Amino acid sequence: MHVLVTGGAGYVGANVVHALLQAGHQVTVVDDLSSGHRAAVPEGVRLLAGGCGDHAVLDQLEDRPDGVMHMAAKCSVGESMERPRDYYETNVSESLRLLDWMLRREVGWIIHSSTCAVYGVPRALPLDESPTPKPINAYGATKLAIDTAIGYYASAYDLGGTCMRYFNAAGAQPDGSLGEDKTPASNLIPRVLGVPLGVHQDIQIYGTDHETDDGTGVRDYVHVTDLAAAHLAAMERLAAGEPGGIYNLGTETGSSVLEVLAVAREVSGHAIPAVEVEARSGDPAMLVASSARARDELGWRPRRSDLRAIVEDAWRWHRTHPDGYDDGRSA
Repeated sequence: MHVLVTGGAGYVGANVVHALLQAGHQVTVVDDLSSGHRAAVPEGVRLLAGGCGDHAVLDQLEDRPDGVMHMAAKCSVGESMERPRDYYETNVSESLRLLDWMLRREVGWIIHSSTCAVYGVPRALPLDESPTPKPINAYGATKLAIDTAIGYYASAYDLGGTCMRYFNAAGAQPDGSLGEDKTPASNLIPRVLGVPLGVHQDIQIYGTDHETDDGTGVRDYVHVTDLAAAHLAAMERLAAGEPGGIYNLGTETGSSVLEVLAVAREVSGHAIPAVEVEARSGDPAMLVASSARARDELGWRPRRSDLRAIVEDAWRWHRTHPDGYDDGRSA
């Protein structure tokens, strides 16, 4: 199949492109390179540099793609509260323009890279897809808006639609070829691994009196290659004419901040000093997925999401790419 991957020069997007190519599919990437990297796009893959909702950019495609994996988005919770207009423009308006282009070109299906942030504060764990979404930040609200739009588009038009709600994407390609290059790093594992690389002097622990086994926050880390595999499974289901759906993607287990620190210290051989600070307002003590629906309907199971494998792969990437892709900046 020919798959258009929006945001295919970004962290998860580049790993999805890799998985598609490994499976023998044709790939085109569209990315405005505001946070993605040209060097993450494999040689031989066409890159359309521009916004995913820019019809002039998209119309450079002579051949109609079979489907779209939509991964282009702004994705920082904190930034979304400071600059909500940017998030609604990029995550909502651009996505709606993409959907309109797909209808005009009669593209068959879309898989949306969504997030567990749509749920807000969890009321029961592990978290499945049944709670009514109640996002508590602009990022989650914008992703929910497109999840909802895709559902309505799929029911009204000849369009298959699936939404993949990630928990905590982590890790890198096992050979160290593709990893997370974001400055400044916002996710825990790259921030922790930045200490032995000299990027940070220490790591901050936000709260040590949470209602968890060791008092620190617990999150569900899923390997980026497992996320990529889920997208291919969802694509095969849509391509076979099966209905789309909404799927939480996690491991159904969680790791605390102290557990991540302990593994990172072992893997890197560095002490990684930590400083305890106050918990952040609105941060849930635990956030762990139920992926039963993805397991039952997609046949998906995370294969490489053991915490040690995640940290080892991430460390291999960061150690061998201390300056990231070293392409002068994302653009």
